[in-house]
Amino acid sequence: MQLPISRYTGPLHVCTTEADLTAAAEAIQHERVIGFDTEARPTFHKGPAHPPCLVQVATGHAVYLFQLNRLNCAPVLTKIFENASIRKAGIAIGRDLSELQKIFPFQATGILDLGDVAKKNGLEQTGIRNLAGLFLHVRITKGAQTSNWAAPELSVKQLTYAATDAWICRELYLKFESLGWLGSIGDKHADIPAHSISRQ
Repeated sequence: MQLPISRYTGPLHVCTTEADLTAAAEAIQHERVIGFDTEARPTFHKGPAHPPCLVQVATGHAVYLFQLNRLNCAPVLTKIFENASIRKAGIAIGRDLSELQKIFPFQATGILDLGDVAKKNGLEQTGIRNLAGLFLHVRITKGAQTSNWAAPELSVKQLTYAATDAWICRELYLKFESLGWLGSIGDKHADIPAHSISRQ
């Protein structure tokens, strides 16, 4: 039986002004764990990949989208990435962060690659779609993946796709935590307290 499609339907904030950035920073700084992802313009030919132009952050209450080509988001994102009290969870997150570090410098802390956790627990297929199906019993669509993420105005389809990926990463973190899997991630992430609280 085919799994049901799941999309993020909660509050979604696209940061288009300095006031939006301030509000996002205030909301995110109080989070214990956030889901994280980036998007870049697709590359259809051989050669260097385009840099990230969108950063998605999912909290327990909303998803925030940062358009890097539209505003100077570096100060806010740097504070988030360097805040050791916030666990940042994603898939292939190291690659995303290294690409962002080419745009603005920061020292990331509290990083958790959910794919690495899955591999340590015996799984071979560790992409976001596979993990969402196995652990959340939902299917996420990738139709907007190769769209133009550098566009000044993103479509509703793009916004939903981007928000869903970050939200799913946070949900997977909470699922792995409930399974007791996060105790096997090793000293690399020992800078983050490994305590458990109830789902927000």
